[in-house]
Amino acid sequence: MTSTTGETHPLAALQERAGRWRRSLPRPVRVAAKEPLVRFLALGGSLFLLHGLLQPPGAAPGGEIVVSESRAAALAATFARTWQRPPTRPEMEALIDDHIRTEVFVREALALGLDRDDPIIRRRLRQKMEFLSEERASGGDPSERDLKAYLEAHPESFRRDPRISFRHLFLDPVRRGDDMPAEARRLLTRLNGDGPPADPRSLGDPLVLVDPAFEAASKAEVAALFGASFADRLVKQTPGRWVGPVESGYGMHLVRLERLIPGEVPPLDQIRPEVEREWRSSRTREQEEEIYRRLRSKYSISRPELPPAPSGSP
Repeated sequence: MTSTTGETHPLAALQERAGRWRRSLPRPVRVAAKEPLVRFLALGGSLFLLHGLLQPPGAAPGGEIVVSESRAAALAATFARTWQRPPTRPEMEALIDDHIRTEVFVREALALGLDRDDPIIRRRLRQKMEFLSEERASGGDPSERDLKAYLEAHPESFRRDPRISFRHLFLDPVRRGDDMPAEARRLLTRLNGDGPPADPRSLGDPLVLVDPAFEAASKAEVAALFGASFADRLVKQTPGRWVGPVESGYGMHLVRLERLIPGEVPPLDQIRPEVEREWRSSRTREQEEEIYRRLRSKYSISRPELPPAPSGSP
């Protein structure tokens, strides 16, 4: 094909080059290329090659996605827990469609390796394995012997708080000022003297909403009201004598320990539910560690050589 200007049309030039290329092929190849079967196979191969080029590397090969009746029931139950009613038919269809969409994307993501080196996915998978281990480790009822042995091995976990009976005299640091130490000594001499006993309420300063005397209060209750250091000092005193000053969150106090009931471990029949709860928790932890050790033994593990810790560091 030639244009009016005498130039060869580009399409004609292309066809001419293709003709020369076909004529350069061996005669058997030219004859075979005219067969319909050969042309069909060539077209199929081209389509297969094109599909391979367009498909992402590592994409999932496909397969069957089955939404079973039990899966549909689980989807409906989750919906009902959230919305306090069963799903309608359109809502159920939407739930199944969403499940299928999720399954497709999850399979493709796993095939592409998108789950690798993702800290969120790794943490979630670890949690699920730990939950599975916990379920496998739990179960079984302790015997009487088991509970007694556990109580004997861990008495401090069940020791009751000491019970304290005491009186206190509050010294307001704002009112007493710099005379506080001298005032405390003078009051201690009077309170511990041989004369008629003085009424502490008439000697101390008012402390609103705090009783001047406590009967069989637990150490934890005293610590919550006056502070831990106050409770610690109080239980170390000799009963029957005024001492101090002892500091609290309010100020200074003179205190008299009346009676101290030491903390003790109750017998098993009084604390059976607590001991059984702690026994189950301890047994579950031990069996979880055993499961982890068995799983870990399947792997050959290489660890980096860490530099020595600086001197003085823990």
